[in-house]
Amino acid sequence: MLSSFSRYLETLLEWIVIALMVFLTTVVIVAVLFRIFGNSLSWYDEVAAVLLSWVTYYGAGLAALKRRHIGFDSVLLSLPKGVRMMAVVVAEIVVVGFFVILAWTGFQVLEVLEGEMLVSLTWVPIQLTQSIIPVGGMLFVLCELLSLPGYWKQTASGVSLEHAEIEQEVEAELRNAGALGHEDNPKPAGQS
Repeated sequence: MLSSFSRYLETLLEWIVIALMVFLTTVVIVAVLFRIFGNSLSWYDEVAAVLLSWVTYYGAGLAALKRRHIGFDSVLLSLPKGVRMMAVVVAEIVVVGFFVILAWTGFQVLEVLEGEMLVSLTWVPIQLTQSIIPVGGMLFVLCELLSLPGYWKQTASGVSLEHAEIEQEVEAELRNAGALGHEDNPKPAGQS
Protein backbone atom coordinates (compact mmCIF):
# COMPACT_ATOMS: atom_id res chain seq x y z
CA MET A 1 0.00 0.00 0.00
CA LEU A 2 2.83 2.38 0.91
CA SER A 3 4.62 1.71 -2.36
CA SER A 4 1.46 2.28 -4.44
CA PHE A 5 0.91 5.59 -2.63
CA SER A 6 4.55 6.52 -3.33
CA ARG A 7 4.10 5.75 -7.04
CA TYR A 8 0.89 7.79 -7.14
CA LEU A 9 2.58 10.71 -5.38
CA GLU A 10 5.58 10.47 -7.71
CA THR A 11 3.35 10.62 -10.78
CA LEU A 12 1.35 13.49 -9.31
CA LEU A 13 4.51 15.48 -8.48
CA GLU A 14 5.95 14.83 -11.93
CA TRP A 15 2.82 16.24 -13.57
CA ILE A 16 2.74 19.24 -11.21
CA VAL A 17 6.39 20.03 -11.96
CA ILE A 18 5.86 19.59 -15.71
CA ALA A 19 2.77 21.82 -15.67
CA LEU A 20 4.55 24.51 -13.65
CA MET A 21 7.58 24.40 -15.97
CA VAL A 22 5.39 24.67 -19.07
CA PHE A 23 3.48 27.57 -17.52
CA LEU A 24 6.71 29.32 -16.47
CA THR A 25 8.19 28.84 -19.95
CA THR A 26 5.03 30.20 -21.54
CA VAL A 27 5.04 33.25 -19.27
CA VAL A 28 8.69 33.97 -20.08
CA ILE A 29 8.23 33.55 -23.85
CA VAL A 30 5.10 35.73 -23.89
CA ALA A 31 6.88 38.40 -21.82
CA VAL A 32 9.87 38.38 -24.18
CA LEU A 33 7.61 38.69 -27.22
CA PHE A 34 5.72 41.58 -25.64
CA ARG A 35 9.01 43.27 -24.77
CA ILE A 36 10.29 42.83 -28.35
CA PHE A 37 7.18 44.59 -29.64
CA GLY A 38 7.56 47.42 -27.11
CA ASN A 39 4.80 46.46 -24.66
CA SER A 40 6.45 45.07 -21.53
CA LEU A 41 4.19 43.19 -19.14
CA SER A 42 4.16 44.73 -15.67
CA TRP A 43 3.47 41.43 -13.89
CA TYR A 44 6.01 39.19 -15.64
CA ASP A 45 8.93 39.41 -13.17
CA GLU A 46 6.82 38.81 -10.08
CA VAL A 47 4.87 35.90 -11.56
CA ALA A 48 7.99 34.26 -13.02
CA ALA A 49 9.74 34.43 -9.63
CA VAL A 50 6.73 32.86 -7.89
CA LEU A 51 6.49 30.09 -10.49
CA LEU A 52 10.21 29.38 -10.23
CA SER A 53 9.94 28.99 -6.46
CA TRP A 54 6.96 26.65 -6.87
CA VAL A 55 8.91 24.53 -9.39
CA THR A 56 11.80 24.43 -6.91
CA TYR A 57 9.72 23.29 -3.93
CA TYR A 58 7.68 20.68 -5.82
CA GLY A 59 10.81 19.48 -7.62
CA ALA A 60 12.63 19.17 -4.28
CA GLY A 61 9.81 17.00 -2.97
CA LEU A 62 9.98 14.81 -6.06
CA ALA A 63 13.76 14.52 -5.72
CA ALA A 64 13.35 13.55 -2.05
CA LEU A 65 10.85 10.85 -2.99
CA LYS A 66 13.32 9.45 -5.54
CA ARG A 67 16.32 10.05 -3.23
CA ARG A 68 18.04 12.14 -5.89
CA HIS A 69 19.41 14.94 -3.74
CA ILE A 70 23.17 15.33 -3.47
CA GLY A 71 24.65 12.76 -1.15
CA PHE A 72 27.89 11.00 -0.35
CA ASP A 73 27.06 7.34 -0.99
CA SER A 74 30.68 6.31 -1.41
CA VAL A 75 31.67 7.83 1.93
CA LEU A 76 28.59 6.46 3.67
CA LEU A 77 29.05 2.95 2.30
CA SER A 78 32.73 2.89 3.28
CA LEU A 79 31.72 3.08 6.95
CA PRO A 80 31.13 -0.06 9.04
CA LYS A 81 27.47 -1.09 8.96
CA GLY A 82 26.63 0.06 12.51
CA VAL A 83 28.21 3.48 12.02
CA ARG A 84 26.65 3.76 8.55
CA MET A 85 23.15 3.12 9.85
CA MET A 86 23.66 5.57 12.72
CA ALA A 87 24.78 8.17 10.16
CA VAL A 88 21.56 7.56 8.20
CA VAL A 89 19.49 8.07 11.37
CA VAL A 90 21.32 11.31 12.22
CA ALA A 91 21.03 12.60 8.64
CA GLU A 92 17.32 11.82 8.48
CA ILE A 93 16.68 13.55 11.81
CA VAL A 94 18.54 16.65 10.61
CA VAL A 95 16.80 16.77 7.21
CA VAL A 96 13.30 16.07 8.51
CA GLY A 97 13.86 18.44 11.44
CA PHE A 98 14.95 21.23 9.09
CA PHE A 99 11.88 20.85 6.89
CA VAL A 100 9.52 20.65 9.87
CA ILE A 101 10.98 23.96 11.07
CA LEU A 102 10.66 25.36 7.54
CA ALA A 103 6.98 24.36 7.36
CA TRP A 104 6.25 25.74 10.84
CA THR A 105 8.02 29.01 10.03
CA GLY A 106 6.21 29.13 6.69
CA PHE A 107 2.86 29.07 8.49
CA GLN A 108 4.03 31.95 10.67
CA VAL A 109 5.07 33.90 7.57
CA LEU A 110 1.60 33.36 6.08
CA GLU A 111 0.04 34.91 9.18
CA VAL A 112 2.28 37.97 8.84
CA LEU A 113 1.36 38.31 5.14
CA GLU A 114 -2.38 38.24 5.76
CA GLY A 115 -4.15 40.86 3.67
CA GLU A 116 -1.09 41.62 1.48
CA MET A 117 -1.40 41.42 -2.30
CA LEU A 118 1.15 41.14 -5.10
CA VAL A 119 2.45 44.50 -6.29
CA SER A 120 1.76 43.93 -9.98
CA LEU A 121 -1.37 41.76 -9.69
CA THR A 122 -3.26 43.42 -6.87
CA TRP A 123 -5.99 40.76 -6.85
CA VAL A 124 -3.54 37.89 -6.01
CA PRO A 125 -2.90 37.41 -2.26
CA ILE A 126 0.73 37.02 -1.27
CA GLN A 127 -0.44 34.31 1.13
CA LEU A 128 -1.33 32.22 -1.92
CA THR A 129 2.03 32.69 -3.60
CA GLN A 130 3.99 32.09 -0.39
CA SER A 131 1.89 29.10 0.68
CA ILE A 132 4.47 26.97 -1.11
CA ILE A 133 6.83 27.41 1.88
CA PRO A 134 4.81 25.38 4.41
CA VAL A 135 3.34 23.13 1.71
CA GLY A 136 6.81 22.44 0.30
CA GLY A 137 8.22 21.78 3.76
CA MET A 138 5.48 19.29 4.64
CA LEU A 139 5.72 17.69 1.20
CA PHE A 140 9.48 17.21 1.59
CA VAL A 141 9.00 15.56 5.00
CA LEU A 142 6.33 13.23 3.57
CA CYS A 143 8.50 12.29 0.59
CA GLU A 144 11.58 11.78 2.74
CA LEU A 145 9.68 9.47 5.10
CA LEU A 146 8.03 7.54 2.26
CA SER A 147 11.38 6.84 0.64
CA LEU A 148 13.17 6.01 3.91
CA PRO A 149 12.34 2.26 4.13
CA GLY A 150 13.82 1.51 0.70
CA TYR A 151 16.82 3.72 1.35
CA TRP A 152 17.36 2.09 4.74
CA LYS A 153 17.28 -1.39 3.20
CA GLN A 154 19.71 -0.51 0.40
CA THR A 155 22.09 1.32 2.71
CA ALA A 156 22.05 -1.56 5.22
CA SER A 157 22.90 -4.02 2.43
CA GLY A 158 25.71 -1.77 1.17
CA VAL A 159 24.06 -0.84 -2.13
CA SER A 160 24.63 2.64 -3.49
CA LEU A 161 21.53 4.20 -5.02
CA GLU A 162 23.66 6.21 -7.41
CA HIS A 163 25.95 3.36 -8.47
CA ALA A 164 23.10 0.86 -8.82
CA GLU A 165 21.27 3.16 -11.21
CA ILE A 166 24.41 3.81 -13.25
CA GLU A 167 25.15 0.08 -13.47
CA GLN A 168 21.59 -0.65 -14.64
CA GLU A 169 21.87 2.02 -17.34
CA VAL A 170 25.25 0.69 -18.52
CA GLU A 171 23.90 -2.88 -18.66
CA ALA A 172 20.84 -1.73 -20.63
CA GLU A 173 23.05 0.19 -23.08
CA LEU A 174 25.35 -2.80 -23.50
CA ARG A 175 22.37 -5.06 -24.20
CA ASN A 176 21.04 -2.54 -26.73
CA ALA A 177 24.46 -2.20 -28.35
CA GLY A 178 24.81 -5.98 -28.50
CA ALA A 179 21.39 -6.35 -30.09
CA LEU A 180 22.17 -3.59 -32.58
CA GLY A 181 25.56 -5.11 -33.35
CA HIS A 182 23.93 -8.40 -34.36
CA GLU A 183 21.40 -6.62 -36.58
CA ASP A 184 24.08 -4.58 -38.32
CA ASN A 185 26.21 -7.63 -39.10
CA PRO A 186 23.86 -10.37 -40.25
CA LYS A 187 25.40 -13.86 -40.38
CA PRO A 188 26.13 -15.29 -43.81
CA ALA A 189 23.68 -17.82 -45.21
CA GLY A 190 24.23 -21.31 -43.85
CA GLN A 191 25.51 -20.17 -40.42
CA SER A 192 23.35 -20.26 -37.35
